Amino acid sequence: MKRLALAGAALTALASCSSADQRTEIDVQRFFGECGAVYDRETDLTKAEGECGIVTTLINRFNKENPGLRVDVNVVAWPGYAQLAAQMAAGDPPDLVTMHQSVISDYQSRGLLEPMDEILKQAGVGPADFTAAGARGVLKGGKVYGLPWDTVGGLFHVNLKLFEQAGLMQNGKPVLPSSPEELLAHARKFKAATGKPYLIQSQVNDPATHVRNLYTYLLAQDAVFFTDRKHIRLKTPEAYRIVQLFRTLNEEGLTTVDQDNPAAIGSFMNGEGGVFPTGTWMIGSFDEEAKAPGRPLYQSYGVFPYAHLWGREASFVDGHAWVMPKRERSPAQRAGIARLIRFMAGQNFEWARTGHLPAFKAVVASPAFQALPHRNDIAPLAAIGRTLPDFVQRQAPIEGLVGEELSAAVAGQKPIAEALADAERRVNELLAQTD
Repeated sequence: MKRLALAGAALTALASCSSADQRTEIDVQRFFGECGAVYDRETDLTKAEGECGIVTTLINRFNKENPGLRVDVNVVAWPGYAQLAAQMAAGDPPDLVTMHQSVISDYQSRGLLEPMDEILKQAGVGPADFTAAGARGVLKGGKVYGLPWDTVGGLFHVNLKLFEQAGLMQNGKPVLPSSPEELLAHARKFKAATGKPYLIQSQVNDPATHVRNLYTYLLAQDAVFFTDRKHIRLKTPEAYRIVQLFRTLNEEGLTTVDQDNPAAIGSFMNGEGGVFPTGTWMIGSFDEEAKAPGRPLYQSYGVFPYAHLWGREASFVDGHAWVMPKRERSPAQRAGIARLIRFMAGQNFEWARTGHLPAFKAVVASPAFQALPHRNDIAPLAAIGRTLPDFVQRQAPIEGLVGEELSAAVAGQKPIAEALADAERRVNELLAQTD
C-alpha cells in the first residue's frame, strides 16, 4: 500500500508538471525595482503605485487573465545592460526586455534585436498609434525595434509662490521667457524680488544637466550636431551661445552652482529657488509636497516644458521601450508575446500614472490622462519631444564626455570654445572605436 501511495503521489506530481509544461512560457526581463513583498500577488491596478508597483501588478494581471501563458519575470538592477549582454553572449536572452530608447541603437546596429513590425501588427498596434516622441524613440533604419512605453525628459518645475512674488505670473500661470535675453531679464528680476536664484540646477557630478540643456536648445535650432554615426559637431555658434547663456547665469549668481541632484531636489522642495529643470520622474514627489500643508511648495507647484528660447519648440527626450532580443521562438511563443504586447499597450494609461508621458496618442488625448495632476500642462512634450538621430550609438558615455566639458565651461574653469572643441574631439575618438 505504501508503494502504491508513493506511486500515486509521483504520478500526481508528473501530471502537475505536465500540465504546467503545456503553458507557453515567455521570459521577461525588466528594471524598475523589486517590490515583490508588497505586490507579488496583486492584480488590482487601483492599488498599485509607482513604477515597480504598477509594472508588477500589470504582469500579475496578465498572467491571471491568460492561463495558457506563463510570464516569468527576472528583475535586474538598473539599468541591467551588463546582464543582458552576458545573456546574449551565452545565446540565452529573454523574450522581452525593458530598454531605454537611447540604448536601442547599440543593440540594433549589431543585429542583436529583432524588428518588431510583425509582432506589433499581430498585436494590433503600430507606429500610427504612437506619439511623435514615442515613434522617434523606436524607429531605427525604417523598422520598429520596440513597443514605446513612455517618454521621459526635462521639464521646468516651477515654484508659483516665488514667481508671484517676483511679478512673473499672469492669469494664474507662470510667465516663462521666450528668448535668452528674456531669461536673463526674468532671472535678474526674480533674484532682486526674492533674494533667491531663479534656477536650481544639479551641477555637481550630474553631466545630464548640462547635456540636456545643450541638446534641447540645439534641437530647437535645428542644428545638425551628429553629422553621421562616427562624428559629433559642437564647435558651432549654436552650441557656443547656449553654453554662454548658462555660464552667464552662473557668473551672476542667478542659479545654484554647488549642488548635486539630491541637494537640488531638497532645495526646490524647500522653496529655495524658482525653477528646477529636471525630469518627468519628479512630478509625483513634487506634487505630494504641494499637497502638504506647511511645506514650502504647498499649493505652489507647476510644471511645464522647457522655456522656448531659440528656434522651434523642442525638448530632448528619452523613454522606455519593450524590445525583443534576437533568438529562436516557437509560433506559440510569438503569439503569446503579441498578446502580452497588446495587453501592455492597452494599459499605457496606468503606466502614465508614474509621471512619465504616455507613448500612445489616444492616451495623451484621453480625459483620464488629462485629469491627472499637471498632465495637461506637460502634454506638449509628446509632440515636441525629440531624440538624437537613430544612428547614434554610445549615448550614455557620450553624455558623460560632453557633460564633463560643459561643466568646466559653465563653471568658468575652461574657455567655452576650448571646452566644445575638446568635447567634440573626445566623442569622435570614442565613436571611431565603435563598430
